Amino acid sequence: MDDCIFCKIIKGEIPSYKVYEDEVVYAFLDISQTTPGHTLVVPKKHVKDIFEYDADLAAAVFARIPKIARAIKASDPAIEGMNILNNNGEVAYQSVFHSHFHLIPRYQDDDFRIQFVNKQEQYDDAKYQAVLDKITKQL
Repeated sequence: MDDCIFCKIIKGEIPSYKVYEDEVVYAFLDISQTTPGHTLVVPKKHVKDIFEYDADLAAAVFARIPKIARAIKASDPAIEGMNILNNNGEVAYQSVFHSHFHLIPRYQDDDFRIQFVNKQEQYDDAKYQAVLDKITKQL
């Protein structure tokens, strides 16, 4: 795609700090460096978001993530964990519309936070079942 910043990075038209590359993915340091080592894993095939993956592309991209994650973790003994994030759609905070996965190393005293709101008290068995039925009907 001609106007996609990640496609331009993959083609070498925009410089990047390449972490890993093969025939399926290109991984590079995120310029924001939310925490040191924050890396993006991008499929070379332009797909907008997770909803455009087929099973083969998903398997190929996801298969590479553990290898890259292990390399990041091994690069710094202070890394104690890692968040792997994938945002899909503007409402989900996707800002570049070429699918990508954030590998964000976690350190004991970093200031990166993800907060989930527990709304369990708003659900009973009937509500859980209604949500479940709507989803499984689509599978």
